[in-house]
Amino acid sequence: MKKKLVVLTGAGISAESGLKTFRDADGLWEGYNVMDVATPEAWHRNPELVQRFYNERRKQVLTAQPNEAHFALAQLENQFDVAIVTQNIDDLHERAGSTNVIHLHGVITLAQSSKRAALVYPIKGDEIKMGELCELGSQLRPHVVWFGEAVPMIEKAAVICAQADCFILIGTSLAVYPAAGLIDYVPHATPKYIIDPKIPPVAGLSNVVKIEKSATEGMKELFTSLV
Repeated sequence: MKKKLVVLTGAGISAESGLKTFRDADGLWEGYNVMDVATPEAWHRNPELVQRFYNERRKQVLTAQPNEAHFALAQLENQFDVAIVTQNIDDLHERAGSTNVIHLHGVITLAQSSKRAALVYPIKGDEIKMGELCELGSQLRPHVVWFGEAVPMIEKAAVICAQADCFILIGTSLAVYPAAGLIDYVPHATPKYIIDPKIPPVAGLSNVVKIEKSATEGMKELFTSLV
């Protein structure tokens, strides 16, 4: 039976594919205040602006390509039972070949009902247009978890982290909750690898190996030691 390898990824792994990290140090995302484009209140206040913002982000995602770190994680499925929990809303893990990906914050390449979040739909092309409705007659919006909304996959992710025989953290500052708390569910004895140019504070965790490199370089180093 294959050992269970659980990976938690953040914006750092997608940054090397040319996608901007969700929030820069100044609190802006692509020049916008996140509160103006990533909250339910922003959607109610100006749905056209929010829709346009995510349509542009979606086009960036669709033109981006998976990088070596994404491909390395997909290749680990040959040796391990791999589960990837990602904070990212892109589909680069899937496009690299990973088959078990849990998206904590949704997937930008899908649409959802603005009335019932569980109603999710494929998008024709790269845009959701104003006037496109779900089966309940409400406007379609991006399938993205905004600030102030529940994170429906968090409990499933916590269960998966608790089952880890090996745990890898890549490209996340552990600043966004509840995702940041997932590392606390990883068993005490499980080896934990952290890949990031700036290792986040992880005081109190045991069996931690810190690889202070970018996602692609760090995964290259880790891959050779794991397989």
